[in-house]
Amino acid sequence: MYQLEEKLWFWLLLVIPAIVVLFLLLQLWKKYVQNKFISKKLLKKLSPNRSLFKPILKLTVLCLAFGCLIIALVNPKIGTKLETIKREGVDIVFAIDVSKSMLAEDIAPNRLEKAKQLVTQIINNLASDRIGIIAYAGKAFPQLPITTDYAAAKMFLQSMNTDMLSSQGTAIDQAIQLARTYYDDEEQTNRVLIIISDGEDHNNIASNIAEEANEEGIRIFTIGVGDENGGPIPIKRNGIVLNYKKDNQGETVITRLNEEILKSIAVEAKGEYINGANTNQVVEAIREILNKMDKKEFEAKQFAEYKDQFQWFLGLGLFFLFIDIFLLERKTAWLNRLNLFNENL
Repeated sequence: MYQLEEKLWFWLLLVIPAIVVLFLLLQLWKKYVQNKFISKKLLKKLSPNRSLFKPILKLTVLCLAFGCLIIALVNPKIGTKLETIKREGVDIVFAIDVSKSMLAEDIAPNRLEKAKQLVTQIINNLASDRIGIIAYAGKAFPQLPITTDYAAAKMFLQSMNTDMLSSQGTAIDQAIQLARTYYDDEEQTNRVLIIISDGEDHNNIASNIAEEANEEGIRIFTIGVGDENGGPIPIKRNGIVLNYKKDNQGETVITRLNEEILKSIAVEAKGEYINGANTNQVVEAIREILNKMDKKEFEAKQFAEYKDQFQWFLGLGLFFLFIDIFLLERKTAWLNRLNLFNENL
């Protein structure tokens, strides 16, 4: 396991392609000037030791030096001590609707981004609970299995979009069925499924599936994102609205928050429905719900100690700089014998 302490320094890696571009421009300029004032045959006589390969070699060594020094600034760390710790928590699975209706902007910035914000804030307020993520539209797809790695969860969360599943609809029943496979302990009763959706285009069997899930000890809480007055579904390209989704009659589709289906699912699974308009209220409501639940003790392995590794990259960077300083651009005897790029012809 490794950590990167100062990731911001990675931006300096952009210096390397800039150096390569400047080098190429300089070589083109030199070639243009040389051809303007002297022929290749005469230039070879006047500069018999001029090498075509050595400047490229010097550039490569310089780029390696910069790369190593920048990685040293990032300061990668490697975990050296793995510990088994005991935690108490609840297993929480987030099922997030990624159907096209989640692009509606009746709640800022849009329903899907609002759903991501809600889940992120809920995760930020968790302590030692395990979490998993499911994406669903016309079908359900496992996005992240049960884990205690909150950073990975938020990374997967931000990558979710409405194009990740081709089949459209809101198959909440399939999301519930998939969530039932996430919980690995048959004796565990503190299982939570949080469904974030606008509830539109649902099928009618979701409530029955929710009741079956509850019999397995899964409590389902639903969060509705959107507005009951609804809004159109924008079709964008490069962030610019080109049009709005239309039905078969050419009329603009208005998608609305369907709270009734979300409430019925929550009731069947002995959970609760929460309107997702106010992020702070949602986070507080979920926190209160989780605090009232019995916590299960489980073991988790994690690295307790990390050691700096920057010194290796610093040493390599300085080594390459040292080589670059003493690496001449003219031919050397051993390179002349190798005749790289047929320079002796």
